[in-house]
Amino acid sequence: MSKTEGSTAPRPRYITPDGEQALREELQYLWKNKRPEVTQAVREAAALGDRSENAEYIYGKKQLREIDRRVRFLSKRLDELTVVDRLPDDQSRVFFGAWVTIEDEDGEEQTYRLVGADEFDLAKGYLSINAPLARALIGKHLDDEVSVKTPEGWKTVVITGIRYQPAGTGK
Repeated sequence: MSKTEGSTAPRPRYITPDGEQALREELQYLWKNKRPEVTQAVREAAALGDRSENAEYIYGKKQLREIDRRVRFLSKRLDELTVVDRLPDDQSRVFFGAWVTIEDEDGEEQTYRLVGADEFDLAKGYLSINAPLARALIGKHLDDEVSVKTPEGWKTVVITGIRYQPAGTGK
């Protein structure tokens, strides 16, 4: 069997411009503010003497490892992401970045924005493009009926609204 048989190419990792900006701001904050602050605290704790029983020193070193791990992750992740900064040509269909309003069988409406896995936040209505519901909505039109498998069983929803916003305008 050749290398390409049975394997799939890695999926592109999409992100909105707002999502990319948030990750860059977090990286900047960790590197320029938080890490120097924790490094100084560790330096001060180390000056107090015996490091093996110094709780501030031990905790500070642990914080530095966590910060460094997150900085490495964010740096690598930002290099892998594809920023989707233009609106689709066909805005009558659901694509990445769309705000989609759906109505379930009980008549309840919910609105979600289809975003990258790094920026999903259901409290804000941001649904990961990798979620089963998002995958079922992609390419659909207004008034299309969509069925999606949920932990409770199959659920059918109707698309009652699709809208896009220019890049960088938030909601």
